[in-house]
Amino acid sequence: MLTSSHVSNNGSYSNDRGAGFETEFAVDPASGGFFHTDFKKHDDLKEMLDSNKDSLKLEAMKRIIGMVAKGRDASMLFPAVVKNVVSKNIEVKKLVYVYLERYAEEQQDLALLSISTFQRALKEPNQLIRAGALRVLSSIRVKMISPIVMLAIRDASSDMSPYVRKTAAHAIPKLYGLDNELKSELVTIIQKLLADKTVLVIGSAVMAFTEVCPERVDLIHQVYRKLCALLVDVDEWGQVTIVNMLTRYARMQFADPNLHEHGDDSDRPFYDSGSDSSEKPAPTLDPDHRLLLRSTRPLLQSRNAAVVMAVAQLYHHGAPKSESLLAAKAMVRLLRSHVEVQSVVLNAIASISAQNKGMFEAYLKSFFVRTSDPTNIKLLKLEILTNLTTDSNVSIILRELQTYISNSDKKFVAATIQAIGRCACSINEVTDSCLNGLVSLLSNRDEAVVAESVVVIKRLLQTQAADPKEIITHMARLLDSITVAQARAAILWLLGEHSQKVPHIAPDILRKLAKTFSDEHDIVKLQVMNLAVKLYITNSEQTSLLCQYIFNLARYDQNYDIRDKARLLKQFIPRQEGKITSYATRIFLASKPAPLLQSQFKDHEDLQLGSLSHYIKQRATGYEPLPPFPEHPPPSDVRNVEPIVTTEDSKPYKKSDKKSKDMFLWESGSSRGASSNNTSGSEDSSSSSESTSEESDSQYEEESSSEEKSGTKSSNSSSSEESSEEESEDERPKHEKSQISRPEPPKPKSNLDLLLDLSDLDSSIPVMTPSLGGFLTPSTIVSVNPLLIEIIPAIYTHTKSMELINKINGRGLSAIYRFTRSPHILSPSMANINIMFTNNINEDITDIRLGKKNLGMDMSIYDFANIPKLPPNGCLPATLGIDFNDTIQSANFEIVCSLGNFTVCVKPTIGELIRPIKMENVVFYEKQSKLGGMNEHVGHAKCVNNVTEKVLECTNLGVCGNPDGDTLRFAGQTLKSSNLILVTITNQETIIVNCENMVFGSVLLNELLHNLKT
Repeated sequence: MLTSSHVSNNGSYSNDRGAGFETEFAVDPASGGFFHTDFKKHDDLKEMLDSNKDSLKLEAMKRIIGMVAKGRDASMLFPAVVKNVVSKNIEVKKLVYVYLERYAEEQQDLALLSISTFQRALKEPNQLIRAGALRVLSSIRVKMISPIVMLAIRDASSDMSPYVRKTAAHAIPKLYGLDNELKSELVTIIQKLLADKTVLVIGSAVMAFTEVCPERVDLIHQVYRKLCALLVDVDEWGQVTIVNMLTRYARMQFADPNLHEHGDDSDRPFYDSGSDSSEKPAPTLDPDHRLLLRSTRPLLQSRNAAVVMAVAQLYHHGAPKSESLLAAKAMVRLLRSHVEVQSVVLNAIASISAQNKGMFEAYLKSFFVRTSDPTNIKLLKLEILTNLTTDSNVSIILRELQTYISNSDKKFVAATIQAIGRCACSINEVTDSCLNGLVSLLSNRDEAVVAESVVVIKRLLQTQAADPKEIITHMARLLDSITVAQARAAILWLLGEHSQKVPHIAPDILRKLAKTFSDEHDIVKLQVMNLAVKLYITNSEQTSLLCQYIFNLARYDQNYDIRDKARLLKQFIPRQEGKITSYATRIFLASKPAPLLQSQFKDHEDLQLGSLSHYIKQRATGYEPLPPFPEHPPPSDVRNVEPIVTTEDSKPYKKSDKKSKDMFLWESGSSRGASSNNTSGSEDSSSSSESTSEESDSQYEEESSSEEKSGTKSSNSSSSEESSEEESEDERPKHEKSQISRPEPPKPKSNLDLLLDLSDLDSSIPVMTPSLGGFLTPSTIVSVNPLLIEIIPAIYTHTKSMELINKINGRGLSAIYRFTRSPHILSPSMANINIMFTNNINEDITDIRLGKKNLGMDMSIYDFANIPKLPPNGCLPATLGIDFNDTIQSANFEIVCSLGNFTVCVKPTIGELIRPIKMENVVFYEKQSKLGGMNEHVGHAKCVNNVTEKVLECTNLGVCGNPDGDTLRFAGQTLKSSNLILVTITNQETIIVNCENMVFGSVLLNELLHNLKT
């Protein structure tokens, strides 16, 4: 927590803002400051709030909010602050609402006096004020005003601003907690918010749904496919909420994807361990189940660890085992994050690896312990390493565990020795070598190592792993030097259990312990009495008197457990008659079952992965267990959305029909086998996108809904991608064949068709681009030649933006832009540029569009859609396409709006004019040999260590083949002319660029040298 700033003599905050991070010194108790009441505390702030100047009020509110942020109690200022709720200054009013939201629940009486002001503020033109007023109203925890809050939420749910609608969704759980009798009305509002088309609202609406009415799955039926389609564009915490909700939905609505795979595990040992498991046919899933898995797959590349964990638990609890491997790489990536994140992720990995060893076996070295790891991280990694132990990797793991023995962390060393014992139990081939290693540890100088080794050896000997005579003899000699009670007790138990194998050693040990009995630990005393009884049964001549002596000592012990145990065991010594003595051998010398050494996560498979209950290994308060998969899942037609307008009959979908594009955006994955290169054909379309996003969305849903309805009537041609690829033509209905066999003439493409063309691309893992408010940028893995070159999505995506319009030069309008490195919707030769406009003034900016253009030769621009209105303090994105003609010339143009015309300039770097491709090393060598002479450019520089990351950061190249020693290879194509670009970096010193365009290659080499120099 930040420390508070200096406090002036009268106790209030000083105006020195620079002291905000300096150390705060405690009050001297001797000065009596704890009992001194300062009646003038914060008087200066109250005077500033009562002044007529907005600047003083604003300064006072900033200081008060600073107090609140630092955890200081500012409730005594509530009367002075609440009076300023009627201030006409927007900045003051926003800060007042922030303060009131914090203290409205504590000062309810004073807050109630201002309710009429809050109600008037709900009609303010500024969306931030409307949202703030609603937050304050919902924070007043007085049941009497619940009808007023209900009315405010109902009005806010229909507000034009998505931000206000999002605030309404957040207020719903607050009102439900205050008055649950309003549930039916709140459910109606939730249903309305779930149907919202704005990604800003969707996440909050789902959050309200899970808090108020999670049992109403019928509300999710109608929006299920829309949620899957919009999931990648929702904010990160909204994604977590939606994925967790959809996980429970999938468990209730879909069949168990692993239902028919349980019997396959028994056959695996008969196959070669190196066999390709991908040859097995993929399980047939419900199309909507497949849609959910395909829609969440891109989120595995998210920068937010909570999003990745949410998707990982979805794949763990609701996906086929063959596909859960996709989450493994993403979870391993999170291990580079903060320690807190590592702890949660490793906890989840330990639980998964206890059930599925093969999932993380490829990432074995990622779980090796580092010296900088905290103890809890080390213990979790040990658990995972032990879970992943197999016949093939046990030698690697044991060598790694051997190095941990010398660690200074005693708790970690003890866990390491236990891990060695578990490895010895699970892999019989290494049991003897592990026992020998543990016996050698008995001579270690560290007492903790010796003690833990004794305990583990005891467990191993119980499994009848080896002849115990020599080991017990060795441990008996060490008994005098071992002081750890648990280890001494383990040695005594072993002596008693195997006393017949060491008849000369055991009585002598009992004699020594009889002398020190009164000084021993309680657990050792109990084992001494057990040893005495067992030796009396097997060797009564030598031990009879010792037994009596020990039981007499135990009879007067301070511990009542020991006294009770002595009273019981005394019945078996001489001169005691009774039936129980005849059963002494069967009682004490019976064969004991071997202990079961298993993972501590073994009994917690039913807890939801990533939840608090799973982390603490017990059910926490409020935990809701995951519902089981239904034996007979509900029909999938409950998720079919009726079309609003149907102008023509939908065409049945055919897998190989490359012309039919009128599908849902989220159904694009089912056309995997029919990926084509028709995106380049969209260049011929001369129509421009002038409609707003909401109009296109509604039109989009109408067409796609009609397609969905007809798709269910035909055969399973629009089902999951696996089942559709295996389906033969003979299995299709005859009426579908007849319709497919008659090709229809192509129609002129509209703006909507350009969007739907994206569904023709391959739907493997898309790259997460942090675009603001856009749709999912699909991956464009288009095969130029399947055997030679493959176009791949960008590996690195820029998040740093550059300034386009300064807010001073723009008279209040500012804009930033960045290259997204994704293909533009109109033409793949255009660079896709994301522009973010911001209104920094207190009035609307209208009619933002592109004006005059001053472009170089053969350059072109595809205009962004006209922005009719940009509200105060609002931000709106726009997508611009520029064809730079493979040059780094600047694109100069004007941006026109109600404030005037502004001349701007977009200048690309050479690395942004490249399309990444991938090829094998053999193809790389062949292409490179043809681009020698003047097409080859060589430079020398001492490069940085992370060469690959730097190259991908400054250029949009693809990584080729496997690294050959110290040689790295990258490849790409120029956007406009598709000229081949090959980059080779050898020994981090020599950079070779081969390019068909000599000028382009020379500029690219200079760019690489500039960025890679140390």
